[in-house]
Amino acid sequence: MKVIILAGGKGTRIASVARDIPKPMIPVAGKPVLEWQIELARRYGCRDFLLMTGYLGDCIESYFGDGSRWGVHIDYYREPEPLGTAGALQRVRERLEEEFWVFYGDTVMDFDMEAMLAFHHAHHADATLFLHPNGHPYDSDLVRIGEDSLVTAFLPKPRPEGEAQRNLVNAALYILRKDCLDYLNGGKADFGRDIFAPMLSDGKRIAGYVSAEYIKDMGTPERWEAVGKDILSGKVARLNRRNPRPCIFLDRDGVLNREVNLLSRPEQLELIPGAAQAVRAINQSGYLAVVVTNQPQIARNLCSIEELRGIHDRLETLLGTEGAYLDAIYYCPHHPDKGYPEERPEYKIDCDCRKPKPGMLLQAARDLHIDLSASYMIGDSPRDVGAGEAAGVKQSFQIETNRPGALQELVELLLSA
Repeated sequence: MKVIILAGGKGTRIASVARDIPKPMIPVAGKPVLEWQIELARRYGCRDFLLMTGYLGDCIESYFGDGSRWGVHIDYYREPEPLGTAGALQRVRERLEEEFWVFYGDTVMDFDMEAMLAFHHAHHADATLFLHPNGHPYDSDLVRIGEDSLVTAFLPKPRPEGEAQRNLVNAALYILRKDCLDYLNGGKADFGRDIFAPMLSDGKRIAGYVSAEYIKDMGTPERWEAVGKDILSGKVARLNRRNPRPCIFLDRDGVLNREVNLLSRPEQLELIPGAAQAVRAINQSGYLAVVVTNQPQIARNLCSIEELRGIHDRLETLLGTEGAYLDAIYYCPHHPDKGYPEERPEYKIDCDCRKPKPGMLLQAARDLHIDLSASYMIGDSPRDVGAGEAAGVKQSFQIETNRPGALQELVELLLSA
């Protein structure tokens, strides 16, 4: 499958690192970013590349040539003038296959390309976007997806102050069908504004592939330095989903947010002091941060699934303002005891996911390729401890409900061990 790499960036913000070469050629840990990308794609069997160049394009062409030194074939298209992120694609349409990858040439990444492609096909998508949480969702363009993983809305910044949204950021990595280019008119164009937004309006299938794998742009001196360190430390390769990841599983109520009896409205959710700092430390450590929470309010009809999503949107938004994010949230809507007024019978079952049963942890392990034997469970009740033990985690802990700093202290202790 052909890989299109957008390599026309000038790199104004990173000019202090290198002024006389195009941004995609700036060395990171000893190699140009483009070289890391080509080697990644070749690892997954991609041998056909089209580099979309612009500023100082001859520098790129002279370095890579026809690609034979890397065991691949490379073609080029040099923009006569800047055409935005998507504008030049229409001009090379006849050189494209029915499906193709799109990489941005200033991105350092390592991800399982086969898994994303399989997801794209399983969802019969016209386009698939790589989505991930990050530590600054408040100044990022967010994407909303449904339970079926299809995109339902694009939420560009700036957004209204205090608006709660799930922390899902468009990482600018795509699989596209060629007919997505029907929305272009031959001039300057942007993927989000000129392709994805009208596709969504027309009812096209845009899938959101959510992943905790490593993908970061290196467009500023600070980011360039950080991604270089991450490559050299092995972090970039280690976070590929083919490698099992350790996780710190977290209960929600009483651990991250204050315990409120049968919390059922977003405005009731308030972070416990120190909780965001604890999650941020998990993010920086390489562990996954995954919430597993019993939510019997659904079965008792005190809260709908949609209202629960609103609660979780607020949780992710509050964490995001502190530079922290969750890799996933799993919830159990069931409650086995019957006899409550207005209860929902379809949720009144003895399930496998309600803690102390391990179902949510086991499902997360399957979804995210988690190494349970290297993972921890932190909650505020014996149910949480029991779920962790039943799932086979390394160790489970019970902290004091609602105590400020309790989670932060334990996480710091675990990560320093």
